[in-house]
Amino acid sequence: MAWNQPSGQNNNPWGRRPGQPGADLEERLKSLQRRLSSFMSPGGGREGSAIFVYVLLAVAVAWWLASGAYTVGQAQRAIIQRFGAYVETRPPGLGWHIPWPIETVTKVNVASVDSNKFKSRVLTSDGNLVDLHFAVQYQYTDPKKTLFSVREPGQTLSEVSESAIREVVGRSTLADVLVGARPEITRRTMELIQRTLDYYSAGVTITSVNLQDVQVPDAVVPSQRDANKAKADKERLILEAEAYANSIIPVAQGTAARVLQDAEAYKAQVTAVAEGQAARFTQLEGAYAQAPEVTRRRLYMDTIESVLARAHKVVIDTHAGNNVMLLPIDKLLEKMNAREGEGAPADNAAATPKEPDQVTVEARARGER
Repeated sequence: MAWNQPSGQNNNPWGRRPGQPGADLEERLKSLQRRLSSFMSPGGGREGSAIFVYVLLAVAVAWWLASGAYTVGQAQRAIIQRFGAYVETRPPGLGWHIPWPIETVTKVNVASVDSNKFKSRVLTSDGNLVDLHFAVQYQYTDPKKTLFSVREPGQTLSEVSESAIREVVGRSTLADVLVGARPEITRRTMELIQRTLDYYSAGVTITSVNLQDVQVPDAVVPSQRDANKAKADKERLILEAEAYANSIIPVAQGTAARVLQDAEAYKAQVTAVAEGQAARFTQLEGAYAQAPEVTRRRLYMDTIESVLARAHKVVIDTHAGNNVMLLPIDKLLEKMNAREGEGAPADNAAATPKEPDQVTVEARARGER
């Protein structure tokens, strides 16, 4: 007879036969299910339901208290916060804190050295554009400052590093950046970054700054060559101008010194002549006071002599009775030419055309004749 024919018997070949271990286990599971259903049902036993609730609460509290345990590694420090406010910094090892949401634990690694790489295009002090590749190594040495002083320490470090390298390279020349003073540039950059981070109280310590690569952009190489050529031409023209100035200035200074010396000499000459004339006038005044008539006649005769000496006329006095006389015309002409040559300046003599020579006879000479 087939196993599924209606006969009132369970002829299922996959079913459990009475007396087997699997049947006992199935009965136990069903019994436990019935008990749980009776505890959870509203009409069930109140005492059993309360016990179950207490058990659940105890398990939840135990689990909540157990979640407060933590382990801090040797290279880490634990920051305890109570309702978001800083409480303390705990050293490495096992610890426990009041679980969330009352207290939280933030672990900060203070021993590892992290590195950030940056790329920046900077203009040097001599007008050259360079691409810089540099790396900054740092540590979080003060976890409290790192978590509470700055919002994003990594972003802050990136911005401070780029600003520092721009400032330092911007004050250096291209030759210094390429080959001349790269260690000095990295040292100054590291000091500037650390000083800025300390001002921000970031709790970050810079261990090193490495300038990995410096390149001139290909797009600006021709313009940079033109700029260098223009700079060289500028320096050359400045040197030429300085050389010309050095050759002109001494000549001008010598001319100025000579003019000053001539002026001083003329001043001394005029002063001496004036002082001499004043002394002569003083002496003449004294002589005039002693013999007015003689002095007056003498002055008159000297004045007439000086006036007639420059006159181009020959005066012959015939009242003395000498109607015929022999005049030494040649001697008189020579004497007159000599006096004109001594009295007139050389430039006036060269510029003024000569007139026919005439003879002037002094009054005293006529009286003697």
